[in-house]
Amino acid sequence: MPFMTGKLLLLATFFGCLFLLSFRGDKKKKIVFFGDSITQQGVEKGGYIDLIKQDLINKGQADKFDIVGAGISGNKIYDLYLRLEKDVIDQHPDVVFIWVGVNDVWHKSSYGTGTDYDKFGKFYDAVVKKIQATGSKVIVVTPAAIGERKDYSNSQDGDLNLYSNWMRKYAADNSLGLVDLRKTFHEYSVDNNPNNDEKGILTTDRVHLNAKGNAFVADQMLKAIQ
Repeated sequence: MPFMTGKLLLLATFFGCLFLLSFRGDKKKKIVFFGDSITQQGVEKGGYIDLIKQDLINKGQADKFDIVGAGISGNKIYDLYLRLEKDVIDQHPDVVFIWVGVNDVWHKSSYGTGTDYDKFGKFYDAVVKKIQATGSKVIVVTPAAIGERKDYSNSQDGDLNLYSNWMRKYAADNSLGLVDLRKTFHEYSVDNNPNNDEKGILTTDRVHLNAKGNAFVADQMLKAIQ
């Protein structure tokens, strides 16, 4: 009888440990930042993705997140669609930030190869639906700037506002998270660009981020993460 009791006690302890282990919260949450050259540069030292990682380390949260940058220079929304499987879905992310739109607008005037408004929405929806089908959450990020003049006198402001308005509505209609960089960049320029300069506030060249821009974007993204 003592032998059987001891054996039962060991079995109970074993299954109890398995039960407790099943509730361990040590699986890292994988977050993928999916975008163009701004995101490609974001993984470099001092880039916004690098700063996010450093912030999580400083807060003792590095063991909770796996942060991945998936940006390629020149990408537009249909480029993201074409590499979605390999660069996002195969990563099995929990959350995907989609930051795209600058090249879709910018390249229309500079190269004649941008993305028309109606096609942009169709490709964007296709990208989101494929990500959601895997169980991953999506956070929409509006394009920040092509020029930093605060009075909306940059040549592409009209299209950027048009595309950003669509993205805001799409995020709201589909209950998606939203990081509205178009809005926050403009607000920052209003407060910090007294000479109405077209660059040098948060960007180096009207589009790509300088040190302040990377810190600003990292802060906006961290708010959405946490």
